[in-house]
Amino acid sequence: MKVNAYAAKEAKAQLELFEYEFPDIGNEQVDIKVHYCGLCHSDLSMINNDWGNSQYPLVPGHEIVGEVIKLGSEVKGLKVGDKVGMGWYSASCMHCNQCMDGKQHLCSDAESTIVGRHGGFADHVRGHWSWVTKLPQGIDMSKAGPLFCGGITVFNPIVLSGVQPTDKVGVIGIGGLGHMALKFLKAWGCEVTAFTSNKDKADALKKMGAHHVVDSTDSDALESIAGSLDFILNTTNVKLDWNSFLTTLAPQGKLHTVGAVLEPMEIPAFSMIAGEKSVGGSPLGSIALTRKMLEFCVRHDIYPTVEEFKLENVNEAIQHLEDGKARFRVVLKA
Repeated sequence: MKVNAYAAKEAKAQLELFEYEFPDIGNEQVDIKVHYCGLCHSDLSMINNDWGNSQYPLVPGHEIVGEVIKLGSEVKGLKVGDKVGMGWYSASCMHCNQCMDGKQHLCSDAESTIVGRHGGFADHVRGHWSWVTKLPQGIDMSKAGPLFCGGITVFNPIVLSGVQPTDKVGVIGIGGLGHMALKFLKAWGCEVTAFTSNKDKADALKKMGAHHVVDSTDSDALESIAGSLDFILNTTNVKLDWNSFLTTLAPQGKLHTVGAVLEPMEIPAFSMIAGEKSVGGSPLGSIALTRKMLEFCVRHDIYPTVEEFKLENVNEAIQHLEDGKARFRVVLKA
């Protein structure tokens, strides 16, 4: 099958029309006709080779929703015509301890959708049946794509950290990831504090689920809530005064990061020891948890706030994201 896509031919290049051929479909593979694909900061990192693992031509796109059009002979649980989604991972080994324990996202041999293969900025994409997730009935496909990356990235820590509905929680950085965390935690039943450096967002953040908005650059504001939070989720990728946030945690509180902070995080040992506090991190989430997240979203009518562009306007959409104008996720319609 011929695939029509948009690809970067070299690092930091604009995307151009690109055609390639699918080989014969594997026994456990699924071909998807793409309807929508989210544009994520990770796509920009791959286009620019920020992580040093990009291969060109590179077709980005890993927040994919669409329709099954072809199945290998050994595919399970799917049929032609099913509406499905696929995220950062497109396959995993299915025999290591992590896969056998239901933690496929921790598989050391997991295949990333846009690393060493072509992603979803295309009319068709292919993946292993296990990572092609059937969408629950009633979901809004036009907004579902970002749930397969940004959504599960912030949903996983809530479950992993055992966050309770009675907890007081905080979210650092209210952008593409953070705004989804606010919506999840509000529906979870928590009292939610949004940490942001942009005071103009306060009203919008409260509409999304924040009960309180705190200026993350104001040391006095942080000091005023010292010892009050059970859990803080960091979604930023910049260096911050981590000790100030550790101070806002209650005893046995946890600071969890999903933001890929490139510089070492300075964590004073005594800030953790005195209150039995902890610091952790996580990537996306398992296949089963992704399914549960989608059901939770339909049940509570939770979706990312999106701006839609046509796929042929992908370079305009990328510039919009790079300029920091996205509110809050960008979705491309194929």
